[in-house]
Amino acid sequence: DALGEQPEVFDHDVVDLAGSGYHAFVQAESTESGGFLLDIAYDHTLIVDTPLEFADDRLRATLVGTHENLRAALGAVPDGLEFSVDDAGTYIPGSEDLLSPLTDRQLEVFETAVQEGYYDVPRQATHKDIAENLGCAPSTVDEHLRKAESRVVTGLIQ
Repeated sequence: DALGEQPEVFDHDVVDLAGSGYHAFVQAESTESGGFLLDIAYDHTLIVDTPLEFADDRLRATLVGTHENLRAALGAVPDGLEFSVDDAGTYIPGSEDLLSPLTDRQLEVFETAVQEGYYDVPRQATHKDIAENLGCAPSTVDEHLRKAESRVVTGLIQ
């Protein structure tokens, strides 16, 4: 078990999400970036939303707060520490889970539709275009998109 072999990990548990992935609960010694993130969040009255994503010596996190507090926090980032703002806007708790009800195939069709411009205004792709890219029939694309759209929109409203 790779987590148990890490010297900075005190305790951990991995939960199987019935085929849709895993959640790892890890208690570990604070990393420099993780400690800084918590300090800056505390100092500027921000909420750090979970999960935190650690990959390739990087930390990805969602910070929630007022525009004023977020701007002040960004201004407090010390020189030499790289950061980027991937997105800014209205915070919708759980929005990262909007796609979780989709099957793998629905997600593939939905993501392809977005990438090809199906949802652009004006529309840049048709069911036929998406079907050609995925190697299936346009009617299959239609069915998967309708089901995916229904699940995503229902998740937004509930």
